[in-house]
Amino acid sequence: MEEDKKTLTDGLLSPQERYINPYTDFGFKKLFGTEMNKDLLISFLNALFSGTKKEIKDVQYLNSEHLGDGYGDRRAVFDVYCMTEDGGRFIVEMQKAEQAYFKDRSIYYSTFAIREQAPKGQEWDYHLEDVYTVGVLNFKFPANEYPADKYRHEVKLKDIEDNHVFYDKLTFVYLEMPKFNKAEAELKTMFDKWMFVLRNLSRLLERPKALQDRIFQKLFDQAEIARYTPEERREYEASIKNYWDYYSTMKTAVEKSRAEGREEGRAEGREEERRENARRMKKDNMPTELIAKYTGLSVEDIERL
Repeated sequence: MEEDKKTLTDGLLSPQERYINPYTDFGFKKLFGTEMNKDLLISFLNALFSGTKKEIKDVQYLNSEHLGDGYGDRRAVFDVYCMTEDGGRFIVEMQKAEQAYFKDRSIYYSTFAIREQAPKGQEWDYHLEDVYTVGVLNFKFPANEYPADKYRHEVKLKDIEDNHVFYDKLTFVYLEMPKFNKAEAELKTMFDKWMFVLRNLSRLLERPKALQDRIFQKLFDQAEIARYTPEERREYEASIKNYWDYYSTMKTAVEKSRAEGREEGRAEGREEERRENARRMKKDNMPTELIAKYTGLSVEDIERL
């Protein structure tokens, strides 16, 4: 819990903070969700997919709010949604903390980028362009689903018999940010550098020497709070407050769950103690009615022991 708490609270607004926290809604969209900063998004995506797909040269931002097909259908609101010059769709999401059905939500969101490719009122051969969902996660997957040293996960539809990729146009990439612990001296690739800056940006007081690439010069310029207008600072402070509130809610839920678990464990312990006492009494041939009186168990429960 202490590690999770540190992950959630690292870099929150303080008098010493120089750069914005990219885990906030304002921070993430400021850096990656504006036309002015789309070169930051392009650099990040190229680093993320280096060697696995052709280089992205340009992106077009698409409407990040999508409604279902009918009245009353659920909507999806993406942090960043864009299309590359070859027609590929990218959904990029910052996830602050673990939530129930996170994977289901991720799959559900991808369907909007698939369905919108169907032309309205025209014949169609069902050809689809690539769809990528990228999740930047400020938490670890539960139950040690992945090894401790693996923080980038690329998921596709595969055949379970021979493990070949059955369909290569639907890709999910998840980054478990708390697992990335490389120091500045260990940064070798652009992907390393992007992971480092996302993980540490709001804790830095100046641009590290390892991040001297021109693209990071722009990122640090765009992330510097002192450059913001009063309105932008208010928006950022509101985003930080929401971040705090979200953390507080998550912490309360975890503590309540643990307290309920402890109480449930104590109740189960008391119940097992009564049963064990009843077994001893039965072994000593004590009448069932007396065992029930002294243990609080029903006659039927005692007879089943």
